[in-house]
Amino acid sequence: MTDKIQQTLRDSAAMRWTALLLLALAMFCSYIFMDILSPIKDLMLEQRGWDSTAFGTMQGAETFLNVFVFFLIFAGIILDKMGVRFTAILSGAVMLLGAIIKWYAVTDAFKGSGMDTWFTNNLNYIPGFDELGVSPFYQGMPSSAKVAAVGFMIFGCGVEMAGITVSRGIVKWFKGREMALAMGSEMALARLGVATCMIFSPFFAKLGGDISVSRSVAFGVVLLMIALIMFIVYFFMDKKLDAQTGEAEEKDDPFRIKDLGQILTSSGFWLVALLCVLYYSAIFPFQKYAVNMLQCNLTLTAPSEGSYWASNSVTIVQYIIMLVVAAAGFASNFQKKKSRQILLLCVSVAALIVYCYMGYMRQSAEAIFAVFPLLAVLITPILGSYVDHKGKAASMLVLGSLLLIACHLTFAFVLPAFKGNDLGGIIIAYFTILVLGASFSLVPASLWPSVPKLVDAKIIGSAYALIFWIQNIGLWLFPLLIGKVLDQTNPGVTDPTKYDYTAPLVMLACLGVAALLLGLVLKVVDKKKGIGLEEPNIKE
Repeated sequence: MTDKIQQTLRDSAAMRWTALLLLALAMFCSYIFMDILSPIKDLMLEQRGWDSTAFGTMQGAETFLNVFVFFLIFAGIILDKMGVRFTAILSGAVMLLGAIIKWYAVTDAFKGSGMDTWFTNNLNYIPGFDELGVSPFYQGMPSSAKVAAVGFMIFGCGVEMAGITVSRGIVKWFKGREMALAMGSEMALARLGVATCMIFSPFFAKLGGDISVSRSVAFGVVLLMIALIMFIVYFFMDKKLDAQTGEAEEKDDPFRIKDLGQILTSSGFWLVALLCVLYYSAIFPFQKYAVNMLQCNLTLTAPSEGSYWASNSVTIVQYIIMLVVAAAGFASNFQKKKSRQILLLCVSVAALIVYCYMGYMRQSAEAIFAVFPLLAVLITPILGSYVDHKGKAASMLVLGSLLLIACHLTFAFVLPAFKGNDLGGIIIAYFTILVLGASFSLVPASLWPSVPKLVDAKIIGSAYALIFWIQNIGLWLFPLLIGKVLDQTNPGVTDPTKYDYTAPLVMLACLGVAALLLGLVLKVVDKKKGIGLEEPNIKE
């Protein structure tokens, strides 16, 4: 029996991490598309007439079906009944379908089409949703934004389904092993998609001197095709694993509605779920406006035309340097020799300094914000390994909340004070963005691996789905709120680089305060009920 177990894919470190790589690459591609329009918000105003309210409403539409049609709950049931393999491919196909619709909405072919006319004249009032103030459309919303919102809703169903599927897949392959390290590593790689998006979305939009926002979205569509391929390859690996172990796919353990009661009556589950929605609401909606926020608060002077810093080639070079930062920093976590680990860390830090210098010379808000996930890529595996071997997951969430508050308040009050000081402002921006990314890395390393401690394995898919559903309420609400607050606090502002972002940033800092309070309560509940959140995942 022992020999049989040792021969399975799951017990091979190489195969385990290969499965993780496939899942992480698929999420990497989805993260790129999720924020594909974020770094070109100013171009959407110029090219498609989207003001902040239209932009925010479209961005918030991503989670509309998940929240108000309860699609995420159904996704969790599908995952528990049909298993990881089926749900992974289904989520990839749904993401791709939604992405294609969103791409068509921002193409020149859409303008003047029958669909353009229909959406202009319809969906301006939706009974029930309008009265509740939760409609994904409104009177006067540009038709292209409406269609893009429809596509983004469908994509949102797929990407959130993919999220819970990937989490379940990692639990399946890594339970009893380095699960926190695996979840942290997956999210670190996936978040490189944010940096990739920030660098390449403006690159494709402005390629050849002819501005076209549809090229950026097309780039994301191609990547989602690749994501679907990753899920298909994973399908065959996972199927072989079950054949080796003799385990039945999850669908053989039927889902029962009454099982949800076990989840909903857990105070630990609710605290983790609420912490999740507060954390993610303070980060993901911010990402959608971060580039524009930097454009408004930094003194940026575009490099002269014809110079190296204004060329397309510098974008490629800077991205390669970014990959060196991420790869060297990530690999340093897995070195047994201290000298090799220090060497890789030195390479990573040196490359990061070069990257930051290039961002300064390019005077590019997109390139500056792209450092967001880089420190996270370095420290997330460290944090994950620490949770695996030492525990302290709840304590890490408290620390993350404190950093979150400090970063948003810095953006709100310190960064604007450096307006006019081009070097000082950019240094403050780089430092704050790196710390914000690091604080966010505390979530996948400590929060997600805690969920299996709260519920039975057979309903873990439903537990993740419920957390994602609660999280999606914030991800729907706050992009919309930020857009509305921006328009309300900046009346008459038509230049997209002249907004005052103080009010939205203070609002996000308040989410951090709420997360801090909940994190402290979670520590008390964990100690009182013995949930084990402060205990290591790997018992030595």
